[in-house]
Amino acid sequence: MIREEEVYRIGMLGKPHGTKGELTFTFTDNVFSRMEVAYVICSMEGILVPFFLESHRLRPHASALVKFEGVDTLERAREFTGKAVFFPLKYAPQERREAADWNLFDDFTMEDVQYGPLGKITAVDTTTANTLFVVDRHGEELLVPACGEFIVEIDRAGKRVTVRLPEGLVNLDNAEEV
Repeated sequence: MIREEEVYRIGMLGKPHGTKGELTFTFTDNVFSRMEVAYVICSMEGILVPFFLESHRLRPHASALVKFEGVDTLERAREFTGKAVFFPLKYAPQERREAADWNLFDDFTMEDVQYGPLGKITAVDTTTANTLFVVDRHGEELLVPACGEFIVEIDRAGKRVTVRLPEGLVNLDNAEEV
């Protein structure tokens, strides 16, 4: 069984392309440019499943057309639309492996002990000197420092991070709306 901590997200599958099972694939990491790729891993109903590539064709704008073995019809290809695509972390560049632990927080919710629910963690930004949780709060982007002194609890089973943020860090027009 493939575990979440063994992979990292490299993109998302889009609509089928044609009628022979080919799919559009938008990637954030072009693993195809670094190595010969035999398979990718898709999240299917919460389970990480490897799918072997029959072929792939790179396209402009960080995209490709991919064809999985055994996926030969439009109907079968539609089952993959919108699925997240992962790749084994052991093949990632060193800086990506170091940042991979932060990916475990994707799709967690964040709540503050004083303000209550803040929103859903959509990403973790490791490109700045201070790592930041990117939280979707009612369609607005809220940046919260991923700082140990602010984190009260991490509930992995419940996919929730509880924080105690300093007053003024969260600029709330109306605290009751949080």
